[in-house]
Amino acid sequence: MAQRSERTDTAWFTEARFGLFIHWGIYSLAARHEWVKNRERIPDERYQRYFDHFYPDLYDPNVWAEEAKNAGMRYFVVTTKHHDGFCLWDSDLTDYKVTNTPWGRDVLAPMVEAFRSRGLRVGFYHSLIDWHHPEFPVDGLHPMRDDVEFREANKDRDIARYREYLHGQTRELLTRFGKVDIMWFDFSYSHLDWGWSRGKGREDWDSERLAAMVRELQPGIILNDRLEIGGDVVTPEQYQPRGWMEVGGQRVTWEACQTLNGSWGYDRDNKDFKPVEMLVRMLIDSVSKGGNMLLNVGPNARGEFQPEAIERLRGIGEWMRLHSRSIYGCTASELTPPPDCRYTQRGNRLYLHLFAWPFGHVHLDGLAGRVEYAQLLNDGSEIGMLEIDPHQQAQNTTMAGQEGALTLRLPVQRPPVAVPVIELFLKDGATRS
Repeated sequence: MAQRSERTDTAWFTEARFGLFIHWGIYSLAARHEWVKNRERIPDERYQRYFDHFYPDLYDPNVWAEEAKNAGMRYFVVTTKHHDGFCLWDSDLTDYKVTNTPWGRDVLAPMVEAFRSRGLRVGFYHSLIDWHHPEFPVDGLHPMRDDVEFREANKDRDIARYREYLHGQTRELLTRFGKVDIMWFDFSYSHLDWGWSRGKGREDWDSERLAAMVRELQPGIILNDRLEIGGDVVTPEQYQPRGWMEVGGQRVTWEACQTLNGSWGYDRDNKDFKPVEMLVRMLIDSVSKGGNMLLNVGPNARGEFQPEAIERLRGIGEWMRLHSRSIYGCTASELTPPPDCRYTQRGNRLYLHLFAWPFGHVHLDGLAGRVEYAQLLNDGSEIGMLEIDPHQQAQNTTMAGQEGALTLRLPVQRPPVAVPVIELFLKDGATRS
């Protein structure tokens, strides 16, 4: 397994903690998930209707970038090409690109400019799979997998030719758009075997050579882990890990990639949107376990974020406006938080995120004598602290003591924020994270 490059700088990444994923392409016209070509076994000639009608007349990348910035996001990753093979930039290596649609213009360059001008780092997602390319083999994930006649007619496809196309397009992406901070390949599946075909992976992509080219063209770039040779960041998808992600027993840099509603691409009829409070909790949960969160939006066919996405981004942004210092640059704490809570920590500041608001008091094990001051982060109001004699017995209105515990006195009324946070200033010498 390839080791992380010594030149890779992940410090900015773990400082940022929160990014925007964008899945956009001609599948947004179908509006039935970005895997619609695969799911519905759509042949190229029928899928062509989406290419022939792509015209995002409401597309304004400055609006997208502004929404991301206001949500508190510090970087973005966009699908330059998804599995259907359609490209968002004016590639020299294919005609299957945005500049040949009715829209007729590159959409990637203005997007990069808009986000970069607002201080967000730039990331490119690029599919290793390509269901449109004439040399990509027909395997068990291909949309034409059930058409035996088609499979037989295309059995001599040469993945070596496709591989050079993959490498060539990657070179274009890394030489035409200035500094690229993240290269996010997707995905390898060599473990799959359908009997008549096998999945693709490391050898098919020539992953070592591909990764070496990426690092040569963009020194310091962050490379994800989906080439089957390791990478700089591990990418759990659509679940929250139980703890800090590990590889070979060692903690690694990681990022949870999550959707708003279960679909990456625009899905008109999927209304299963996660509420703002849940999304905020997912972000907190990631940071509390040493990770980042990459939250996806799938713009529609006219080039807009749908209202449900904007509502949630703005809701997260309002919470981040008041609480971002419990996220940026923070990581896991060695301390164990109370039930229904998460800790994040940065230096001598420990942040207690209360997923459930307790009545009257919250008890923090291991913090007796270690906290200088406590306050609610949303308004900076003081929170009272008690260190109860551990030998004290409970009686009537008297609480029992607990060895090593610090007790905080809380107001009865929960602060009017998605997740309340208490900022604890640790005493000199008490820092531990």
